[in-house]
Amino acid sequence: MRQRAPGRRFVRRPILPGAVLGCFLAIAGDARGQGADLPPALASRFTAGVAALQGGSLDEAEAAFRGVLRDGGERAFVHHNLGIVLQRRDRHAAAVEEFHRASALDPAFGPPRLLAGSSLIALGRPADALPDLERAVRLMPREINAHLQLADACERTARFACLTEAYRSVVALAPDDPEYAFRLGKAYLRQSQDAFERIRAVDPQAARLSQALGQEYVAQGQPQRARVAFEAAAARNPRLGEVHLALARLAADDGRWDDAAREVALELAVQPASREGLALRAQIEAARSARRP
Repeated sequence: MRQRAPGRRFVRRPILPGAVLGCFLAIAGDARGQGADLPPALASRFTAGVAALQGGSLDEAEAAFRGVLRDGGERAFVHHNLGIVLQRRDRHAAAVEEFHRASALDPAFGPPRLLAGSSLIALGRPADALPDLERAVRLMPREINAHLQLADACERTARFACLTEAYRSVVALAPDDPEYAFRLGKAYLRQSQDAFERIRAVDPQAARLSQALGQEYVAQGQPQRARVAFEAAAARNPRLGEVHLALARLAADDGRWDDAAREVALELAVQPASREGLALRAQIEAARSARRP
């Protein structure tokens, strides 16, 4: 019987840079507070640039920010806003340069890290985006878009543990959103599939492969095939307590109480404190007592 990884293929839903950009126009638009660090003439020009950016006048905004930089206003927030203009123009390589200049001037400023990561993803460079996005989530742990962008980069680079952890953070920030809970479940599935494939590459006869196959058959409502798969797993590694527990459950479902008792005893020999095993043993003992005359 051909073994395959359980579950269906994980489908990535890419996050567009524009969706991230919208969240940070408000930050970029704090012109009054940011411009206070500039001489009055440059502060006024910077404020005008932010107003132009928010109004969609990209030529005017770019000219204003470049003018501020040319005339001595070398500040992180100016490079950041210029990067936003370039990102809006789909000039992502140039945008990344500006965001990185902003980060070099102010390493604690999180937004340019996030937007650099989003532009690198748009450039087809998700592996290069990872350091920026990992830094972004450390600097802005409550910013959900940072975790979403990191999840996107992790999935694109087949780093499934990273993907799962990113969506765990997203769900913690938005626990009532069913879409994020669904994505977390799919991330766990993809991580499981990846582990399955890695095990198969190392040892095609590994007990864990038969165990995974048995679990899938259970999910599909095919107990007889599940039983064969679990028995193969137990034969290859008798120390897998959860395999014996699965066989005990199947036997109990069939009313084969003696077989169930034997398998649950094997499970408890490996994991004496197993709550599920102890509960099933009590259920089995009650059923066997009930059938005695």
